[in-house]
Amino acid sequence: MTEENKRAEGSTVDLEDMVASSDSGSRNPLGTPGKLLVSIAAVWSLFQLWIASPLPYALGFGVFNATEARPIHLAFALFLAYMAYPATKRSPRDRIPIQDWILAFVASATAAYGFFFYEQLAQRPGAPILQDVVVGVIGLLLLLEATRRALGPPLTIIASIFIVYSLAGPWMPGILAHRGVSLYGLINHQWLTSQGVFGIALGVSTAFVFLFVLFGALLDKAGAGNYFIKVAFSLLGHYKGGPAKAAVVASGMTGLISGSSIANTVTTGTFTIPMMKRVGFSAEKAGAVEVSSSVNGQIMPPVMGAAAFLMVEYVGISYVDVIKHAFLPALISYIALIYIVHLEALKADMQGLESTNPPKTLTRKVIGFLGGLLLMMIVAMGVYYGLGWLKPVLGDGAPWIISALLAVIYVVLLKIASGYPELELDDPNEPIFSLPQTRPTVMVGLQYILPVVVLIWCLMVERLSPGLSAFWATVFMIFIMLTQRPITALFRGNSDLAADLREGVMDLWSGLVTGARNMIGIGIATATAGIIVGAVSQTGVGLVLADVVEILSMGNLMLILLFTAILSLILGMGLPTTANYIVVSALLAPVIVQLGEQNGLLVPLIAVHLFVFYFGIMADVTPPVGLASFAAAALSGGDPIRTGFQAFYYSLRTAALPFLFIFNTDLLLIDVAPLQGVLIFVVATIAMLIFAAATQGYLITRNRWYESILLLLVAFTLFRPGFWMDMIHDPYREIPPAQFVEALGNVDKASTLRLQISGVDAIGEPLTTYMTLPVPEGTTGEERLENLGLELIVEDERAIVDMVTYGSQASDLGFDFDQEIIEVLAPVDRWPKELMWFPGLLVFGLVVLMQRRRRAHEPSRAAA
Repeated sequence: MTEENKRAEGSTVDLEDMVASSDSGSRNPLGTPGKLLVSIAAVWSLFQLWIASPLPYALGFGVFNATEARPIHLAFALFLAYMAYPATKRSPRDRIPIQDWILAFVASATAAYGFFFYEQLAQRPGAPILQDVVVGVIGLLLLLEATRRALGPPLTIIASIFIVYSLAGPWMPGILAHRGVSLYGLINHQWLTSQGVFGIALGVSTAFVFLFVLFGALLDKAGAGNYFIKVAFSLLGHYKGGPAKAAVVASGMTGLISGSSIANTVTTGTFTIPMMKRVGFSAEKAGAVEVSSSVNGQIMPPVMGAAAFLMVEYVGISYVDVIKHAFLPALISYIALIYIVHLEALKADMQGLESTNPPKTLTRKVIGFLGGLLLMMIVAMGVYYGLGWLKPVLGDGAPWIISALLAVIYVVLLKIASGYPELELDDPNEPIFSLPQTRPTVMVGLQYILPVVVLIWCLMVERLSPGLSAFWATVFMIFIMLTQRPITALFRGNSDLAADLREGVMDLWSGLVTGARNMIGIGIATATAGIIVGAVSQTGVGLVLADVVEILSMGNLMLILLFTAILSLILGMGLPTTANYIVVSALLAPVIVQLGEQNGLLVPLIAVHLFVFYFGIMADVTPPVGLASFAAAALSGGDPIRTGFQAFYYSLRTAALPFLFIFNTDLLLIDVAPLQGVLIFVVATIAMLIFAAATQGYLITRNRWYESILLLLVAFTLFRPGFWMDMIHDPYREIPPAQFVEALGNVDKASTLRLQISGVDAIGEPLTTYMTLPVPEGTTGEERLENLGLELIVEDERAIVDMVTYGSQASDLGFDFDQEIIEVLAPVDRWPKELMWFPGLLVFGLVVLMQRRRRAHEPSRAAA
């Protein structure tokens, strides 16, 4: 074996270890222990399907409430963590040492303590006995060790610091000091209640996340992962830089069902990175494109690396709203990355791979695209309105009839697929690579779209819970896995029913095991991140962080956001997506909310959570701990640090988006009409493409320095036209505080007032903050003030809060006794801010004109 082959083999082994250690555990024991490991994993998947299904309620047994289900969920995760993840690199991979058996049983027993002693713990709330404390201490220590094995040191160290901080509060220096908690208080809060380890995060993992991860694993085992990659290559592989564009699309599609940046990178990168290198991308750039697109999969709804379900609980809005708000920025980011790849191909004059599709004219391509789009729209409208009409007519029989129709459609799609050859996995290292034809590739796997349609239908139309929606989609996915081989073989005339059913059952078993093993890290991460959330609520450390950021930023709003973004990057290093979001949302989202209100930044909570989430995710890209960059470099043979910096450079568009939607929430489709949303999408996409052209230094030809500056200015104008309009015309007019009641009566019902309030905080320190006041019901100012639940004393041109009705709108907004209203701002009629788009587009046209003229002269200069 040559030295080069040895290095390649070593790199492959390292890569497999990296993926396994971060995703499913690198230990695969032989014999009975191995069978036990996969059996327990499969039982965990079946347990999660059981508690998500309607069966326990229909049959009247096996019903688990949230307080009972969470300990069982963590017990499975801990047991499998000690079985699947070796303690050190030197630990055996093909057997389980006796000490790991002991640790697995003890850890799972401490996790299940809350289930087995549920009634006793309920009878002594807040008063733990010695037995509770001993179990809690052992449980916390074993949870931290499982976290170190499954997720590495970063989250373990952070959680340990917060435990120490909780206990050592009185001895902390300066603003870090707090009164501290006792060991009994710590264990009660972290292990015996739903405030710490068994809190909201683990609850979301139990109720929602597992089923979506299992659904993704089953979809991949059925062949959908390979199908998505093949479709992307068949559609885009022949364009300039085509494999890189295909990598972006394939990673986007697999990212929809993946909860891991690293797994996403390796799944698609195994095929896309060698292809990108073949058409001219350097090793670092090929790896960087794959990293950028794979990490972006974590911000793409509907899963968002499981963060979407956590946002439902933390932000307090519906799952559908989370998807709506997060969709546009993620889609714009992906479109911009495809454009960046196109610019790289133009700069290097790259070509695509050879297409095997029959040649088509441009007219036929356009007609084909529009025809396909029209067909999709007709089918979507037919399904939506057709089922909407059928459901009332069919009554209680509607689910059965609709299921039968779905089965018929499924069989028809398999009949279509049987007319085309099966998709085979290509070896990316083969010297000759031919792109698959688009039509056969698309037609052979259309059945994989149906479970996704079921999922979206249940979520968006039926408005079922995410857990129940994922359950029905998973049930349909199981049906497909068991039946697609026998039915397709029957249509092809080579049926072997017993063998085909056996293969389907094996695929299903493998999917159940893979889904559970992929959940080990997420289950452990949500539990350990719960320690941090519990410490924040028990010690008030969030206020300390706000003080630190305020001191460093000196009250400057942009510096507040910048320091918060940097802290999100630091805290996110080395953390999986789920834990990443829990940590940054618990520690840094309140910082932006608190300091933002004090400095006039009033934005919806979902915008703040998406802001910190985006920068936390960027840690998977950013050196020195960008794990996805290391995985891509192992595949490409490039330098991991250079790959990370190149990926960060490509990801500047993702880093810019949070700052833009914080100041312009239209990008999150907040309070935006449908047609206005379409316009915002078009303009924002154009703006992001212009931003990409500016940062990449290339539009039609290479930019001159002043052209890049002008392009950045145009992109900013299109993204945030209100910035310039506010300079021309202030959006508010100031009203004396003594005239607050009169102003409240004069503004439109659908409008809002902006108030600056002066008072004291919870510890008696002076505090000035802003708030947005929605106009209450009523026709006069006095009536609206009464409906608001507020009584004022107006004297010497001052307006002071005299009374706040308990449970009223005023109380919910944060009004309190003796506060003073020091500024009242009412909205004014002014020109639409969107008018600023026109001068921005004129400047863009000027840059295009300059570059076109320069491009026209470049060939003549080259000839001379």
